[in-house]
Amino acid sequence: MMTRLPSPLALLAVLPLFLTAAWAEPLEPGPAGPETPEHLEAAISRGIHFLLADQNPNGSWGSATSTKGLNIYAPVPGAHHAFRAGVTALCISALMETGAARADPAVESALQRSEDWLLEHLPELRRANPTAIYNVWGHAYGLQALARLHVRAEGNSEKQAAIRDIAEQQIALLGRYESVDGGWGYYDFAVGSKQPAATSTSFVTAAVLVAFHEIQGIGVEIPQRLLDRGIASIHRQRKSDFTYAYGEYLKMTPMRGINRPGGSLGRSQACNIALRLWGDEAVTDEVLAEWLQRLVDRNGWLSIGRKRPVPHEAWFQVAGYFYYFGHYYAALCLEALPQTQAEPFRRQLAGLILPLQETDGSWWDYPLYAYHRPYGTAFALMTLQRCLPAPPND
Repeated sequence: MMTRLPSPLALLAVLPLFLTAAWAEPLEPGPAGPETPEHLEAAISRGIHFLLADQNPNGSWGSATSTKGLNIYAPVPGAHHAFRAGVTALCISALMETGAARADPAVESALQRSEDWLLEHLPELRRANPTAIYNVWGHAYGLQALARLHVRAEGNSEKQAAIRDIAEQQIALLGRYESVDGGWGYYDFAVGSKQPAATSTSFVTAAVLVAFHEIQGIGVEIPQRLLDRGIASIHRQRKSDFTYAYGEYLKMTPMRGINRPGGSLGRSQACNIALRLWGDEAVTDEVLAEWLQRLVDRNGWLSIGRKRPVPHEAWFQVAGYFYYFGHYYAALCLEALPQTQAEPFRRQLAGLILPLQETDGSWWDYPLYAYHRPYGTAFALMTLQRCLPAPPND
């Protein structure tokens, strides 16, 4: 999510490996999942406790510390404003989904401090410079957090009105930073223009469209032009098997590793659910189920990239940061399926995520300053929450 692919020249020596890696048939079936819901509940509790312990004193999560020898392009201070806003929004959503229902005073305190921080700082978020547009992540995940905070403010009409005002501003900013071709990317190395000339990327656009659908639920209007152009940009990147190109700048090389099914495992889930939410009839239950099964059966292709410090160095040019991102959107796909069809995938997704929890209760997939543990944990918590057995007669 955080960096563009290296140039083809930089990959020349290893490109044949990516292009010839076999899409093996068949791989071993995925894990059956945990034995009892108590395993999920215990893991969720440990993840919540990690977020509580990791929260900054000012209520946010993440920082520009914990650097490594190889850091992604992140011009200061704007890139870190964007990372912190996006990560804090994700943590708010995760605590709202998992922790708030537990009536824990510590969770309530953390939510109040993080809400105060987000409502103050999210309206100030802008791009770091003409080339780095990481702020789109903060706007998108900020919208999802705002939708949940609106529910949290039930009975407080003044607070709810303020939240809707901020949401409308975030949508306007997404309109400002939309690619000239429609959809959203996070780099503009082409021109650095006021309206970004960046090529859109399928997964960023999908995340924005999912956020649009959620914020619409609290009565905030989404401009039809933004919707239509974003949906069209994903359609332009979709192949017949519902593999999605990494970005529009790669759509003319459909058999490049990153654009093949193994490279799309972390993107197809997000793109499928985004299009499904906005009425794309081509994304049927069968398509959702097929790609959930592919994610389970071929999870190794995605997992090989996990925790690697260099983006896109794994097979199929998979980057580590797609791991928990992809599983979160897979969990959203579960919610769109009939109960009987979704239930086996709940157990399998949980079986993938649970063994990866760290000793401190966190999950992480890509070293990113001090943002990776809170964002990975937030994604994992929201995934596991959707893996809990559905209530009877659901």
